[in-house]
Amino acid sequence: MMKKIFSNIAALLLLTGFVKAQETVYPARDYKGHLYITNGTVHVGNGEVLQNATIEINDGKIVKIGSGGSTPSGDKVIDAKGKQVYPGLILPSTDLGLKEIANGVRGSNDYSELGEFNPSIRSITAYNTDSKFINVLKANGILLASITPEGGVISGSSTVVQLDAWNWEDAAYKMDAGIHLNMPSFIARGGRRGGGGGFPGGVPGGRGAGAGGEDPLKAAFDRVDEIKAFLREAKAYNAESVHKSTNLKLEAVKGLFDKKQKLFVHGDQVKQMLIAIDFAKEFGCDVVIIGGSESYQIADLLKQNNIAVILGPEHSLPAMEDDDVDQPYKTPAVLQKAGVLFALNDTHDESRYRNLSFNAGTAATYGLTKEQALQAITLNAAKILGVDNRTGSLEVGKDANIVICDGDILDMKSSNVSAAFIQGRQVSLDNKQKELYERYKYKYGIK
Repeated sequence: MMKKIFSNIAALLLLTGFVKAQETVYPARDYKGHLYITNGTVHVGNGEVLQNATIEINDGKIVKIGSGGSTPSGDKVIDAKGKQVYPGLILPSTDLGLKEIANGVRGSNDYSELGEFNPSIRSITAYNTDSKFINVLKANGILLASITPEGGVISGSSTVVQLDAWNWEDAAYKMDAGIHLNMPSFIARGGRRGGGGGFPGGVPGGRGAGAGGEDPLKAAFDRVDEIKAFLREAKAYNAESVHKSTNLKLEAVKGLFDKKQKLFVHGDQVKQMLIAIDFAKEFGCDVVIIGGSESYQIADLLKQNNIAVILGPEHSLPAMEDDDVDQPYKTPAVLQKAGVLFALNDTHDESRYRNLSFNAGTAATYGLTKEQALQAITLNAAKILGVDNRTGSLEVGKDANIVICDGDILDMKSSNVSAAFIQGRQVSLDNKQKELYERYKYKYGIK
């Protein structure tokens, strides 16, 4: 009798989708041996498209790719006939795994540290691989992300992670890849865009430009002087062969000067970006702009100085009142035309970053080709984050980070990710949203 009861409960759970609850969605085990993805339309990620192509994978690496070809019997074969095959999408700057409930539950958030100069803070050690949002992103084709700290003037270091892991050690794809700096605002405009990370008046660390009658330009330039003084001290410290005493904050930015790390400067205003260019010249470091809503105004200058840009969300209002209302949609095409290396991003708290590919779809409507838009969320992002030798495109020797989609991944209407692979492991696409979908289908008798 008891066996029958348990059998009926199991059947009910299976029907409602609860057997595959988030808590039982495990990271995939390593796949050893050969795997073939055949007959698909393969978007390489570098602008090239291969029809009816086969991708051969061995021990998690792409070993061959091309049209046609036979597959040995006995090997695992995924038939992608009639489907589109893409590189795994990359979210280039995010608080994923650091912020669970954005407003109201402080205990679920660990993305910001007290103090203004915190270069020794490592975001990866706070990264929560059990975040409910991670599996939702995978189901939308996002397989890697750069986990970024926030707050203060220098927030700390970011790490690139793959999104199918038991813990942060498993997740780490490129450790401490960049140092993040929030540029002070040169405009006193309260909560308007264009500041350093959403702080009052646009100045990080709680000191608003122009607060208490203070001249906003003077406040901003004073802060810039503080940043330069810190970087000069750090450069001198790290040039020493022997230190009398260890300074963890100065040690943490050593990679900026030997180019093992990049300096990610958060700012939207032209003045902020001009100072970032000045940083690149004075300190000899690789600089990336994050935000860059006004970057279209100085695209040629950014190209001349080899400054890359990670654009903020496109689905937003323009930064300035005089901008065209669709300027955020057009900016990617301006940067593309100027030859600036850029990536697209999604930081929208409500949708929790899953619309990355649709931001790219919007850019494809406003001047980019579809392959250029795809590249802005795959290979370009990988280049900016310093992982393009391993991922970002479907090429021989790279990790098999692959997405199979029933339709166009950039199109909200037809996009439906049917399979995803991280380093050759086929990962689960089950998530909380799918659970709720199945739950209410069952409630209302929808088949």
